[in-house]
Amino acid sequence: MKNYFLFFISNILIDNFILVKFLGLCPFTGASNKFKIAVGISFATTFVVFVSTIILWCINFFILSPFDLVYLRIIIYMLIISFCVQFIEIILQNTSPFLYRILGIFLPLITTNCAVLAIPLFCLYENYTFLDSIFYAISSSFGFSLIMIIFASIRERILLSDIPIIFQGSPIVLITISLISIAFMGFKGLIKT
Repeated sequence: MKNYFLFFISNILIDNFILVKFLGLCPFTGASNKFKIAVGISFATTFVVFVSTIILWCINFFILSPFDLVYLRIIIYMLIISFCVQFIEIILQNTSPFLYRILGIFLPLITTNCAVLAIPLFCLYENYTFLDSIFYAISSSFGFSLIMIIFASIRERILLSDIPIIFQGSPIVLITISLISIAFMGFKGLIKT
């Protein structure tokens, strides 16, 4: 169990998809203007990553690999991810119309989030077992959510700050992302994986 704990913490803090692998940057910069939107996108992305990783692991090891259909992997992965996003969109529309309205256009854009596709592919290329894939999906999406929520909180604070005119807008956003990335690099020496 200790190995899974280290694996979990490592994927959240050290091998973070946004700060280390630079995947999922579009929703990271686009949907982090407001805290509520960032939290909603984070939970929606976590759900989609978790469900799609489980389904895609099963499809890969029970259908694609045995029948030598691995050339269809990316197409099928994208179809399953699209299905999961549509499913969560229908659920949110019927159970929480307020959250559905807040997320707006960002909810369907989860389909094009490269981190959502990369997590099942990394599980495949690293040859993870079913349990390893579940832990990888949960921990990686938690790392994504953590950075989204931290950055959204900082961006809301930046809006209230007095920033020199040449740093307003994109420059301060990029500087903030860089500083967050440098801060998380401090975790690199804590865990050897």
